[in-house]
Amino acid sequence: MVFRPFHVGRCRVSDQIKFLLSEDQMPKAWYNLAADLPVPLPAVLHPGTLQPVGPDDLAPLFPMALIQQEVSTERYIDIPEPVRQIFRQWRPAPLYRARRLEEALGTPAKIYYKYEGVSPAGSHKPNTAIPQAWFNREAGIRKLTTETGAGQWGTSLSFAGALFGIEVQVFQVRVSYDQKPYRRAVMETYGAQCVASPSNLTQSGRAILAQRPDHPGSLGIAISEAVELAAQREDTKYALGSVLNHVLLHQTIIGEEAIAQLEMAGDDPDVVVGCTGGGSNFAGIAFPFLGLQLRGGASAKKRRIVAVEPAACPSLTRGKYAYDFGDTAHLTPLTKMHTLGSTFTPPGFHAGGLRYHGMAPMVSHLKELGLIEATAYHQNACFEAGVTFARAEGIVPAPEANHAVKGAIEEALRCKREGRSEVILFNLCGHGHFDMQAYSDYFSGKLQDLNYDESELAMALAGLPSVPA
Repeated sequence: MVFRPFHVGRCRVSDQIKFLLSEDQMPKAWYNLAADLPVPLPAVLHPGTLQPVGPDDLAPLFPMALIQQEVSTERYIDIPEPVRQIFRQWRPAPLYRARRLEEALGTPAKIYYKYEGVSPAGSHKPNTAIPQAWFNREAGIRKLTTETGAGQWGTSLSFAGALFGIEVQVFQVRVSYDQKPYRRAVMETYGAQCVASPSNLTQSGRAILAQRPDHPGSLGIAISEAVELAAQREDTKYALGSVLNHVLLHQTIIGEEAIAQLEMAGDDPDVVVGCTGGGSNFAGIAFPFLGLQLRGGASAKKRRIVAVEPAACPSLTRGKYAYDFGDTAHLTPLTKMHTLGSTFTPPGFHAGGLRYHGMAPMVSHLKELGLIEATAYHQNACFEAGVTFARAEGIVPAPEANHAVKGAIEEALRCKREGRSEVILFNLCGHGHFDMQAYSDYFSGKLQDLNYDESELAMALAGLPSVPA
């Protein structure tokens, strides 16, 4: 892609670039898409009985307040004031008009991005880490276990644990643990313990290592280890950074702010783009806009909602929509989702936060209903897009966010070919300051476009649980 510098002299003073809300304008409630779904979500099933799970089945892992949010169909759920007070440190997050990127691409499209890298942890993940830690502390919980891939979620929960005096133990996928040592250092700075997964601390980890001592790990394995430890102690719970309904709910503060900011700009998106691994940041930017569409009926503006995922772990574009476990050791309930199989291990590409075998049930359901689209790209194309963005807008995106950047650029180039002046919105979910080795590999030509093993995928899909239709 040829990069054309932005001509500063052509920019008028009235060409606003950033749109800011005051702290008083921060949303006071999360938006729950479950209230507006045209078809309800399939039930979560107990793996032993294949019957819908109840609150008591989830109680060993989550406090009751979060369980209630998980199953709620209320349209709006109040954000506790102590949580909003902490959010004020970085929220409302800015919305930017990417005028220099538009100029570089020569597109008639308007490109906006919501920037979540302004949080202390550098990503969107504190939007759910803070409320999860607060609800757990209110329930008397003293320790949280969790998993992390690239480390953004582990960093965020470690930050939240420090604020609320909760001990945090993070199981980080081995390949990311080795690739991103400074993420580990940040977690430890916040006071958390970070362990490479699979580990010898759990039965599930030891079983994996017995089969393959050099196993690169996966989010499914790390979840198994975190869940196993959490279930053993009454003062310990498990916290998840994506996938589940209550996590996606917490992230909708992103889209709620974006709606107000785009009104300030006098625009309304025709296309909304987000990267997808488990689905949290995608849900955060997309769900509030989908809600407007669903509530508006036939007269509502129809937007294209585009999920962009890695070609090396393409759950939405290649996975099967079926009931599956959320973890490799099969300790979790069964949820219906687009899955590559719970035993599937993705190759070790750099977007560690997108290396999950399944997609959030809510996002998967939307794909089945035809309300969203999905596409997949290899990592070199995504890094090329990220570099183009950085040289125009000045922000170096995280490898995960590069997928959203790539999706937005493709939409802008389509508008250029078609001569259409559409409004494109994407979520820049985090910065890449801890991912510079990946950029160095890209510039030196060492970054490989990794492909998953077709035979391993077939084997993983063949092992899906048998659930009667």
